[in-house]
Amino acid sequence: MLKTALRNVLAHKARLLMTVLAVTLGVAFVSGTLVFADSSTAAHRAAVSKDYADIAVTVTPKDPPPGAPGAAGSAGSAGDEHATVLDDGLARKLAGLPGVAAVRPSADGPATLNSSDGTPLRTGRIWAHRAAAYVPGADGKDSRHPLTEGRAPRDGEEIAVDSGTAAAGRLRIGEQITLATDGPAMTKRLVGIVTTRDTRVTAGGTLVLFDKATAQQLFASPGRYTSIDLSAVPGTDTAELARRVTDLLPADRAEATTGTAQAAQQAVLVDTLTRGNEKLSLVFAGVALFIGSFLIVNTFTMLVARRTREIALLRAIGATRRQVVRSLLWEAVLLGLAASVLGFLLGLAIASVLPEILSTTGDPLPRGPLVIGPLPVAAALAVGVGVTVLAAWLPSRKAARIAPVEAMRAAEQPPTATASRVRGAAGALLLALGAGLLLSLAGAKDASEENLRSAMFGCALLVIAVIVLAPLLAVPVIRLSGRLTGRLGIAGHLAHRNALRDPRRTAATASALMASTALVAGLAVIGHSTGQALDRQAAAGLSADYVISTHTSSAGIDPAAVQRMTATPGVRTATAVTDSTLFIGGGVRQISGVDPAAAPSVMKLDFVSGSLKDLGPGRIALSSTLARANGVRTGDRIGARIGGPGQDRTPYTVVGVYEDNPTARDALGTRTEVQGKSLEPGSVQRVLVRADGGADGGATKDRLRTATGNNPLLQVQDRRELVQEAAGSLGTLLTLMYGLLAIGGVIAALGIMNTLAMSVSDRTREIGVLRAIGMDRAGIRRMIRVESLTVAAFGTLLGLAAGLFGAWTVGALANGALKGYSLALPWDTLLLLCLVSLATGAVAAALPARHASALSPLEAVAEL
Repeated sequence: MLKTALRNVLAHKARLLMTVLAVTLGVAFVSGTLVFADSSTAAHRAAVSKDYADIAVTVTPKDPPPGAPGAAGSAGSAGDEHATVLDDGLARKLAGLPGVAAVRPSADGPATLNSSDGTPLRTGRIWAHRAAAYVPGADGKDSRHPLTEGRAPRDGEEIAVDSGTAAAGRLRIGEQITLATDGPAMTKRLVGIVTTRDTRVTAGGTLVLFDKATAQQLFASPGRYTSIDLSAVPGTDTAELARRVTDLLPADRAEATTGTAQAAQQAVLVDTLTRGNEKLSLVFAGVALFIGSFLIVNTFTMLVARRTREIALLRAIGATRRQVVRSLLWEAVLLGLAASVLGFLLGLAIASVLPEILSTTGDPLPRGPLVIGPLPVAAALAVGVGVTVLAAWLPSRKAARIAPVEAMRAAEQPPTATASRVRGAAGALLLALGAGLLLSLAGAKDASEENLRSAMFGCALLVIAVIVLAPLLAVPVIRLSGRLTGRLGIAGHLAHRNALRDPRRTAATASALMASTALVAGLAVIGHSTGQALDRQAAAGLSADYVISTHTSSAGIDPAAVQRMTATPGVRTATAVTDSTLFIGGGVRQISGVDPAAAPSVMKLDFVSGSLKDLGPGRIALSSTLARANGVRTGDRIGARIGGPGQDRTPYTVVGVYEDNPTARDALGTRTEVQGKSLEPGSVQRVLVRADGGADGGATKDRLRTATGNNPLLQVQDRRELVQEAAGSLGTLLTLMYGLLAIGGVIAALGIMNTLAMSVSDRTREIGVLRAIGMDRAGIRRMIRVESLTVAAFGTLLGLAAGLFGAWTVGALANGALKGYSLALPWDTLLLLCLVSLATGAVAAALPARHASALSPLEAVAEL
């Protein structure tokens, strides 16, 4: 039987090619997605991680004690706010300690650049924007930043950047580059390009190098550093080395931490920052496995079903049921092994291009090498061999149980009534469980992780139920299309009958398309509804036409820039807002400091009680949610603290309660009071701008950008951009899922093509008879194409129904997380989705239709 299996594999090369192609694509889809998930997670980790591999101990400054030079509020601290005890003298002392191999002082911090066209560079990775000093060693070179072009910066007017930053921003040696650290924009000349091993930079960040004196002035203080890294002599105990270093340091001004401890602390932070990316990647991989398996199961099920007569002949000449099944399983193993290797290689190619496909201009995915772990390899074998063997085992056992004489009469055995009843009962039970679970979320008040898991499980049950019921639904649904296809003449009528001939095959062929359509339709509806809710919120809470804000809460807007915005042509009103933290009722909220007289012109505030006119020192207004959470009303007093830990809790009078407003945030106070108590006294985080009615929007925005000094730390956004930013995480999810649909569409198209190709091969004599009695080649092609479109329309219809039902039922979760959410159908997206799905069916039918029309009538009729 093993010889029989090998001969069968080699005897039908066309069938072999189609089967290997099906398995290869299924494996590639799954393994490629898993490799992409691992690589993307590793790149995200690298983007927020520092490499401590060669660092034994790091010395960092402590905040100076109150009253000491450099302490907040101390005399003379205004110009020495970055003062530390880390200087060259301390570095020399550390270098002399036993066990220290090398000392590397650093003066680093954040810096953001503009591209050559004046737009901020890589703002989606603002937390990975690094700036440091170029610190040459004895040889005059900085080993951490090898130069590849130009030279090192020599004074405060020059900078160097890494090669990735130069390429992304199209920066050239000799150009004037605009950049900012934590204040006004600066212009420096680019004199050098370096390479770096810092994964935060290579994974999508930026690096700017200053000369040592400039970096110290920007990030520490003249002659001082922000940290000192020590590497150890091989064999040195790092804990003992850290103790020696600690003994040398002033206990109240600096501390020593081992590289191992820093790595452990960083691991906790990185896990927190990347947990969402890992979960999203796993969901992506799970859906890939779900869709890819359909192609394999469907192809091999058809392959075994069409060989029923061959199996019957083997049984008639003495082969036992076990031998027949074993022969088919050996074929599946051989095909699976070969296809797994090919699919895994193709999967690597898919994983390498997915970051380019799924990246957006404003928020590119982090870059990094492909990470090939044991899971993708195991998945490739599990899908390529495991799913293929399972797909062959189930129909082969069924075929082997058929009596030889009965099997020789008909190649296709219709399902029994009992099997249909069992399928219907199982599908109905799954449908009831899935729909019931989704409907139970109608009363959910938030999008907690538990509710999200329940929603995902309910959606999965719903899709599986539709797939189980699809063969039973195929007959009534496809019959409804008979009137439409009948208008195409005899070819349309025959296509309709062919689609109804084997409902199980039709349903299995449409399942992959149905699953991907359901997924994208549901997400598209949720995304569109969320966008509408965010747009309504922005319209309800914002009267301003533009918002100028900082990328990070630690930065502020230059007061001179605020004055320039006010004087900008086309601007009617420009109002500054200071944002800070509010510690109230045991929680941490956001408070906005505003000018009570000017705020109504740029904010739409709907007061439930009280008003903004009574705002003043010791008096605040609260959002309705915050007031309700703390059980206070207008006129009540409540203890709260604005700003950092240095401030005391103060009793505040509530002068008003307003409807929740994303522009006003959780609470409102006077700008003077909030500025005085915030972490950055006197700072401004937002400027709300009201433009003249007849002003050109694009020109006004450009003038506002100029008024900021083209500071890359500031963003000038209109209302549309604010909505897009608010829906950022959802937009990323939709981008990933649209990419999934594109790949799933390819899988579905090849599945339909594979099914039609085998169907054409099965119906060779039938097609020959049609040609013999007068049907021309164009009619044959039309028949195959209409059949393919019928199958694609069936899958699209089921997918839309499942996706829309899922989006409707989980809408309660979105409504709990986003006030004002209501279901809104994106008709243009849904129409495009239907057209793409039908186009998939049309493309899939091209080759089988061409092959069928090329058959010779006499040879086709004569074929056994």
